[in-house]
Amino acid sequence: MTQPASTGLPQHVGVVNVGLPLFADAVASQGAPVISVDWRVPAGGQPALVAALGRLYGQHGERIEAANAEVLRRLDSGVPMLTGLTTVGAAAIGLEGRVLLHCGPAVRYRDAPDPLRRSMQAAAVAEGWAASPAEAGELLGSERIGLSPANAHRVVVPMATALGPAAPLYVVANEAGGTTAFAPISQGPGEVAWFGCATDASIARLVFLREVAAPVIADVLRRSGPIDVLAIAAQAVTMGDDVHVRTQAATNLLIKEWLPHLAGAGGGQVAAFARFLSANHLFFLTLAMAAARSLTEWAAGVPDSSIVTSMSRNGTTFGIRLAGSPRWFTAGAPEVGDALYHPGRGPDDGARDIGDSAVLEL
Repeated sequence: MTQPASTGLPQHVGVVNVGLPLFADAVASQGAPVISVDWRVPAGGQPALVAALGRLYGQHGERIEAANAEVLRRLDSGVPMLTGLTTVGAAAIGLEGRVLLHCGPAVRYRDAPDPLRRSMQAAAVAEGWAASPAEAGELLGSERIGLSPANAHRVVVPMATALGPAAPLYVVANEAGGTTAFAPISQGPGEVAWFGCATDASIARLVFLREVAAPVIADVLRRSGPIDVLAIAAQAVTMGDDVHVRTQAATNLLIKEWLPHLAGAGGGQVAAFARFLSANHLFFLTLAMAAARSLTEWAAGVPDSSIVTSMSRNGTTFGIRLAGSPRWFTAGAPEVGDALYHPGRGPDDGARDIGDSAVLEL
């Protein structure tokens, strides 16, 4: 008889540990690679609750799993393209009169944190509705200037951003899903409204974006044609970006894409925009946010899913929505953990979590 070939034992073993972390710790202490899965008995092991979950899953599990698979397919297969620029007034259908869009779930001016209130004041002055931040604050406080969540209009805005009808927006279209989303041009660093400043400089920056940056970008896009946003983001990730806090590489790649068209345009406005662009390492951020929103908008059209497709904060409340549901679930906005403060400042001086940029994590 032929002896079967012997099978050698593996020289290196990796472990996936499910449940008690004690076992994973023991493996790790011996220098072996280990991944620990935080699994617990459903419903705490209570038989009646486990049986109830089993009955519910049996009725709905297959449908939910299919819906979740479709959500993931949509998030993975869309191709968001920057196609042009528009304004808040043109993009936010049904928005009439003196109304500002703001980050996060719906909030009244009196309930908004100080940075967001100051951003609202700056936006109102930039629109010409008030002569000063103080006057704008009075109009907002008496609700003679209205407020609406940007997310309700397929617009996403970073940090403590508020926008009036004349503010320019990127238009990002996802042809596969037939969805379009919008985001503002990045205000950049320094004394700016999205950082909670209502000063002459922050108001001037909003006017600059409307009157200088937006026309230049629109002209560049007419020359260059649509831009594949996530193709730039994917390359930037390999260069160290996280396409949220770190967008230097993505911004530089976009500048490289636009440079020939900027040079071909010429003129004083182009030079002013180029100076602004070269100093704005976060320029790509809002463009990436609009791309992400165009994908989550498509994914949100899938009914019966248990996947969160909306997350947003306004410094007072934090809200989420599931795919296929218009309902927002809200709670108090959390504190920002492990924050860096200016000398002499601390957690008591800081605002709570704010902005729509969590759309990137979604």
